[in-house]
Amino acid sequence: MSTRIKLWLVPALLYALFVYWYTDFGGPLNDAEVDQFVATMKSNGSDPEVVAFIEKFARQDSGRQFLMVNNIDMNESPPDVEGAEPGENASDLMARYMEHMIPALLSRASHPVFIGAAVYPALDLVGIEGAENWDQAALFRYRSRRTFLEIVTNPAFNGKHHFKTAALEKTIAYPTETNVYLGDPRLLLGLVLLAFTALLDSIRMSRNATKE
Repeated sequence: MSTRIKLWLVPALLYALFVYWYTDFGGPLNDAEVDQFVATMKSNGSDPEVVAFIEKFARQDSGRQFLMVNNIDMNESPPDVEGAEPGENASDLMARYMEHMIPALLSRASHPVFIGAAVYPALDLVGIEGAENWDQAALFRYRSRRTFLEIVTNPAFNGKHHFKTAALEKTIAYPTETNVYLGDPRLLLGLVLLAFTALLDSIRMSRNATKE
């Protein structure tokens, strides 16, 4: 095998491994999978209305990744909650929640895409009362609805979710499937590896030409 083939083969294999891990190739959830997730939620004591709502989301699965859009308004005076120290503020409580969520997300190729602080009340508001003020906005990438359900049906999720609830004054979170997503790591990594490998290949060929 030539040096040039090895040079291109290594990043190609690395990229293939990343895409394999980062992409859910299982297709849309089937009925058996949905039934199992629903049974797990019921056994965890989830509210029946919540279970029915999540079940409908699961049965409409497209098999694609999705981004969860979050608008967040933190509670300035959160109550004391079980499992936290008395007097913890909203950021402390949210940090307790994220201690569970971040590892659960990252281990399943899911992650924050964007987190930012609001710098002004809503500049455009139609048909919604009381939604002028927010503290933060965040986007979280989920590999698939299958991955999402693996996280939220984990009993550990129920044990931490009350920290998030106590930390928030109000929130809106809804899933979106992308039509244009230029920040997709598969695209960015592919471009970086392509450019870096092409540079190394160009340097190699220049050195060989100089030797000749």
